Amino acid sequence: MAEIITFENPHHGRKYTITHVNPEFTSVCPITGMPDFGTITIKYIPDKLCVELKSLKYYFFEFRSKGIFYEAVTNLILDDLVKACEPLEMEVTSDWTPRGGLHSTINAKYIKCEEED
Repeated sequence: MAEIITFENPHHGRKYTITHVNPEFTSVCPITGMPDFGTITIKYIPDKLCVELKSLKYYFFEFRSKGIFYEAVTNLILDDLVKACEPLEMEVTSDWTPRGGLHSTINAKYIKCEEED
């Protein structure tokens, strides 16, 4: 996967929320091989680091040819972003375009524990 680049939080010590939305996310259904289209929303409270957007865009591009289920996509994005920037809190929501009459939304959350400091 593409490297997720970070930069120092310019307001470390202040709790504030950053939201990034990718309304053009695509991946591939591992069963049918058909494309899946969705919106990925990332909301987080940074600690010492923030996610750099160009690297996030290239990270998302790598899913375009990856066969992966909705649940796995959502949790992998959360895991990779938490590893990269170690936020205080993060939530990743994937909202998928209906296919076959079904609409899916997956939500995964992370909250930093006191012991992790």
